Amino acid sequence: MKLMDFLDTVSVDYELTRHRPTFTAQQMAAEEHVPGMNVAKPVVVNADGEHYMCVLPACCKIDFEMLKRHIGAREVNLSKESELSTLFEDCSLGAEPPFGRLYGMLTLMDSSLASDEYIVFQAGTHEDCIRMKMSEFKRLVEPRIVDFSYHTR
Repeated sequence: MKLMDFLDTVSVDYELTRHRPTFTAQQMAAEEHVPGMNVAKPVVVNADGEHYMCVLPACCKIDFEMLKRHIGAREVNLSKESELSTLFEDCSLGAEPPFGRLYGMLTLMDSSLASDEYIVFQAGTHEDCIRMKMSEFKRLVEPRIVDFSYHTR
């Protein structure tokens, strides 16, 4: 798996945990006993033919109009499952880690996550989860931090 190989070769502290299978970021937050605002939900979009990884809190959704303005795209859509299975061959579908640069795409992180002390995310499977300091995540991923999400209830 690209992510684990990468994390094991760089100087970073992280915690890997296992839980019952979860299929949404909110389910993972509950299983890991962390607030949804600390769980990074990666969403891959296609903007004018180019893939971007958007990282936002589990309890939020993308405001596509805001996202279009930030990246200067005419059209932005969710990437199709068939595209995701090709982009993330080493991951279970729906359990992609929020490390766009490992998969050849720019990572956009919603500003609502940026000041969190730590971040929790899927590690490529529906059972594995990683927790690391936000400062380390930012150092490794070098995300572009912008506002593009809204909180759901």
